[in-house]
Amino acid sequence: MARDDSAFPHPLYDKYVLQPFFEDAKTYYYAPMLAANRAHVVMLRRCEIITDENASALLAALEEIETLGVDELLRNSGVEDLFFAIENKLIESAGAAYGGNLQLARSRNDLGYALTRLALRPLLLGAMDDLLHLRITLLHFAREHLQTLMPGYTHTQPAQPTTMAHYIAGALAGLGRDLSRLRFAYETNNQSPLGAAALTGTAFPIDRRLSARLLGFDEIQLSTYDSIGASDNLTDVAGALSTLGVNLSRFTRDMLFWATQESGSIGIHDSFIQISSIMPQKRNPVVLEHLRARISRMLALAQGIVLQCHNIPFGDTQDIEDEICPLLFGSLQTAQEILQLYAAVIDTLHVNVDHLRERANSGFTTVTELADTLVRDCGLPFRQAHSVVSALVSHAVETQLAPETLTLEMLNRIAAERIGKTLSLSEEAFNHALDPQAFVDARLLPGGAAPSATAKVLATQGDQIDADRLWLANARESLSQADQELHEAVRNLQLK
Repeated sequence: MARDDSAFPHPLYDKYVLQPFFEDAKTYYYAPMLAANRAHVVMLRRCEIITDENASALLAALEEIETLGVDELLRNSGVEDLFFAIENKLIESAGAAYGGNLQLARSRNDLGYALTRLALRPLLLGAMDDLLHLRITLLHFAREHLQTLMPGYTHTQPAQPTTMAHYIAGALAGLGRDLSRLRFAYETNNQSPLGAAALTGTAFPIDRRLSARLLGFDEIQLSTYDSIGASDNLTDVAGALSTLGVNLSRFTRDMLFWATQESGSIGIHDSFIQISSIMPQKRNPVVLEHLRARISRMLALAQGIVLQCHNIPFGDTQDIEDEICPLLFGSLQTAQEILQLYAAVIDTLHVNVDHLRERANSGFTTVTELADTLVRDCGLPFRQAHSVVSALVSHAVETQLAPETLTLEMLNRIAAERIGKTLSLSEEAFNHALDPQAFVDARLLPGGAAPSATAKVLATQGDQIDADRLWLANARESLSQADQELHEAVRNLQLK
């Protein structure tokens, strides 16, 4: 018998659109849909839109569906999505008179957008948890390396001596802001669109705030048009992940350099190392390459979210419904993989402390302090001091002198050539100015490289971590309380 080409769905539409979206919905939307349906039943009954008998029948049918499990919700051709699969089961179980009333004062539009927001919450909280754990791991690592001298780089060249703790404190500052951005995305997301129905709301006397409270939303989206048209809860996630990815990728780039034989600054733990199939000496820090690649994947998915939200109509559209699921949920899942893997790498990282200390003076990194000393001790204008010290470094490079072989006699000879006089600088002051440890110890201003200054930064960052941990605990407790209120409301209706 010839196929009716006018019948829904076309085989290719079924294969490439309906089937994969049905599987996505089973993964991400099944539990949220059951919760949203129960909250809607409770709200409809409290607003006296349905009877006790109708509410009890709907709740019993929902319990039966949950007992059967998501895998029993088999998709048949012609059943468009998970919503209709569950509605068909409801009507089959509760009867047509009661089962069909669950959709009173509601549309697939406001329900669908609510389900996305509900499904995003655990992923956002999970990503924040993993980011918090990485920050705690880095904080402990930094405190172990307050005294670990190393060269700091600008423009990929050795610039000034610093410490590993000072570097990590800088990275931690950005990661702290990354958590704030994820928190903002969560707060934007945790607003309820329920009650908007298709677009304009409903004439039934519903209680939008009750539905929101039962599902753990902080508030309702006041505009019903915004409720089914907004996409900034999605692009806020993308923006937070994009910045997180950029911050982590720059750190990763440095770590890959530190792990090279030429740098020799760190050693990646053997559990993250792969060997060459042909070269016996190779110890490839492949975990960093995988992290770099997955950061790129996360960035690509996040940018895909933005592009998919771009230039679409302001209203209900598939672009920001089923079509965006792989990008949206995939980006957050990838973020969690990255953050967990990163914390494990840092927790097992070996730092070649003695080698880094030797390299802290390489590239004449301390001569900024020598120029500053000429200003303070000899009364030279800074530009003159800079010129004299620059000429000293040029002389050392041309004659292949190491930084530790510079002498006060060389400095005075160059000063005589450059500014026509020698300098009233003691040997002790000259040597002190070129000492990388002294250089670091002198940077005592807030946020400076001195161990005591860095320790204060780390203490503040520890306080911020504690505050973020408390916020996460409160957010989870709020969701737990809402879940408990919904559970009790359902139980009370079932007892009637």
